[in-house]
Amino acid sequence: MNDAAVRLSGVTKSFGAHTAVSEFDLDIPRGTILGLLGPNGSGKTTTIRMIMAILLPDAGSVELLGGYPDMKRRSRVGYLPEERGVYPKMKVIEQLVFLGELRGLLRKDAHRRAAAWLDRLGLKDWAAKKVQDLSKGMQQKVQFIGTILHDPDLLILDEPFSGLDPINQDVLESIVREERARGKTILFSTHLMEQAERLCERVCMISRSRKVIDGDLRELKRRERTGAVAVEFEGDAGWLDRAGVVEREEVGDAWHLPPNRIAPDQLLAAAVREGVSLRRFEVLEPRLHEIFVRHAGEDAAEDEGIKPPTEAKGGVR
Repeated sequence: MNDAAVRLSGVTKSFGAHTAVSEFDLDIPRGTILGLLGPNGSGKTTTIRMIMAILLPDAGSVELLGGYPDMKRRSRVGYLPEERGVYPKMKVIEQLVFLGELRGLLRKDAHRRAAAWLDRLGLKDWAAKKVQDLSKGMQQKVQFIGTILHDPDLLILDEPFSGLDPINQDVLESIVREERARGKTILFSTHLMEQAERLCERVCMISRSRKVIDGDLRELKRRERTGAVAVEFEGDAGWLDRAGVVEREEVGDAWHLPPNRIAPDQLLAAAVREGVSLRRFEVLEPRLHEIFVRHAGEDAAEDEGIKPPTEAKGGVR
């Protein structure tokens, strides 16, 4: 049995003279959360539309849940597109029941599931309201319910949290984690790398229509370490000078040390030799933004709107 929920091999898609996706390979193992990362316009949405057979590739092949993405396999997918769409004149519960029936649910089962999800997401009192009476954030939660209502094997979420406040982002993230714990596969597309770091087990980065890097997130971060270190200790920092640490930055209670002439294990040995009382000694892993810049280039990040994490205000991270 194919152990990949999604497999793309050499996929290319062009629109006139513009190549949106170029020679793209991707495997998404079943039961994982994969983040498809890249700036707006990098090819993420075009890739997703080819997975769902909304668009056909000009070259290469797409497999969905073990075969060609036909109607039967697509019915096992919950797809939340980037372009939101609701029926504004319909009542909330009626819209969800309608969507459930489209995906093969009996009307009574769709109604029961929709009511339970509305209650969980704080929309119970809005069930009989017209969709147009809801705020944009509420409408987005309704569309999320419509995506997950039929208990799909694969969730494809294209920029699902844009426009939501932090509390509702946390709520939906917790649901995504629960679905992963139930054995579901999630493809999560975003240009916000901080979200991907919180949520994803695997990542695939796209820049200017091409794959930059992909793999297990933890392994990727270990592989991309540069030797930067964070240390906390009691007493003054004179021992760092004596150890040959030329550059450092104080961040809260810690000192962040970029890659120096002294390796982390040598620095640790120097601390022991000096009798330093260490509270923390950590080899820092790079952020996804840093990894993107390292592989795609600073110009690509700036040109395409990829910004450093909001909490990063200079120094080593």
